[in-house]
Amino acid sequence: MSAIATPPTSTTPAITELNHWINGVPTPSTSNRFADVYHPATGRIQSRVPLATATEVDAAVAAAAAAFPDWSAQPPLRRARVLFRFREIFERRLDEVAALINREHGKVFSDARGEATRGLENIEFATGIPHLLKGELTEQVGAGVDSYSMRQPLGVVAGITPFNFPAMVPMWMFPIALACGNTFVLKPSERDPSSSNLLAEMLKEAGLPDGVFNVVHGDKVAVDAILNHPTIQAVSFVGSTPIAEYVYRTATATGKRVQALGGAKNHMIVMPDADLDQAADALVGAAYGSAGERCMAISVAVTVGAHTADALINKLESRIADLRIGDGAADAPNGESDLGPLITRAHLDKVTSYIALGEEEGAELVVDGRKITDNEQLRTENGFFLGATLFDHVKPTMRIYKEEIFGPVLGVVRANNFETALQLINDHEFGNGTSIFTRDGDTARDFARRVQAGMVGINVPIPVPMAFHSFGGWKRSLFGDHAIYGPEGVRFYTRLKTVTARWPTGIRSGVDTTMPTLG
Repeated sequence: MSAIATPPTSTTPAITELNHWINGVPTPSTSNRFADVYHPATGRIQSRVPLATATEVDAAVAAAAAAFPDWSAQPPLRRARVLFRFREIFERRLDEVAALINREHGKVFSDARGEATRGLENIEFATGIPHLLKGELTEQVGAGVDSYSMRQPLGVVAGITPFNFPAMVPMWMFPIALACGNTFVLKPSERDPSSSNLLAEMLKEAGLPDGVFNVVHGDKVAVDAILNHPTIQAVSFVGSTPIAEYVYRTATATGKRVQALGGAKNHMIVMPDADLDQAADALVGAAYGSAGERCMAISVAVTVGAHTADALINKLESRIADLRIGDGAADAPNGESDLGPLITRAHLDKVTSYIALGEEEGAELVVDGRKITDNEQLRTENGFFLGATLFDHVKPTMRIYKEEIFGPVLGVVRANNFETALQLINDHEFGNGTSIFTRDGDTARDFARRVQAGMVGINVPIPVPMAFHSFGGWKRSLFGDHAIYGPEGVRFYTRLKTVTARWPTGIRSGVDTTMPTLG
């Protein structure tokens, strides 16, 4: 029995039903609640995903808890070997993962391959766990006394992941969690859930013991069951800020360790001395790639000086006009597009409502992505398409400036000088990522030092850290004390223990009731 949906063909059912993955096997749901999974390029329902009951979450947690003692007792090297095999399988099947992402999320195939590759990098980092778990030892902290530290796993941990990166974000979490000796329960987005089941199958093939990795599909019922489950020790979350805050407050109230990554409104400052062709190319890719459904997408360009703004707008318009919108599948009849559809009709309606709101608020609509419906092919395909949209003269008081739109909408805010531009970023409630384009090293260094954001790019539009660093924002873009993956991931998924040891030859003097100084 397969745990993932197969692509519909003339000989297979139009709609398939997905399973959970519990204790090493695909597990049909006992729930009578399901959600539709769409093919965003056509608007067709391609599968149904079960929405787990609390009892089904309990079963996944029980399987993980039962597997924890043996898995955590394995030497880190043995756990790393399982991950090495998983890495080899994943790389071999990377195009299969990318095709599945394209089919359920809608992002173009090349972008989906990029997502899968960034996930692969996190597996590679996790394979270094024997080194990453090394503690510290201080000999002779006192007469005949040594002190050393170790990092130990937490137990059963859980991940709740968003729709926009259905393979990469889960791999921000579970490879390092498993490497550290934890067992894992994953609740992926119900909008594009099949990638998680495919990852579970690969882990099984790699030799991961049953119960160490489990997948339960669902909605708020499953989320609340995870947040309140007494066995789960830690929760990782990526999604919108309101839900991130809810996850953080609910789970910490039950004593859990939490890292909850929220929303963003990422700004790029374009200085007068910047290479405007380079900046325009970067902006188009960063604002409109993956149809803007990225937490690190640039959604605000802050131009310094009127001439900079006018020149940049002209360059953006010409590049937007050349963007190809359509089905991003590798075998699409007209070739791969630059922008695919949005994830669902509801999300398309939400994003288009922001475009209408921007007009009402008085921003200048330079390019209207809603006019993509004039394209006969896209109209007949009935997919969730929206073209690149560009606003000029956006003001900080406007909702299209303050709120995360999560679609292919870029707003240009005009600033008179660098200090004003910097203050805009620092005053915003979000502080996920930011960027500056300039040729001046002093300006770039000052920006990097003073800007209040967790990830900073200098002539780099999307400064997502590599797997051996860590990802995390500031302000209301992150709830909790730990960023995700990399060294911070090791710290999040382990507890520090320090041992101070003295052997019998050092305690012959008998009872001593004074405060031990060990000197």
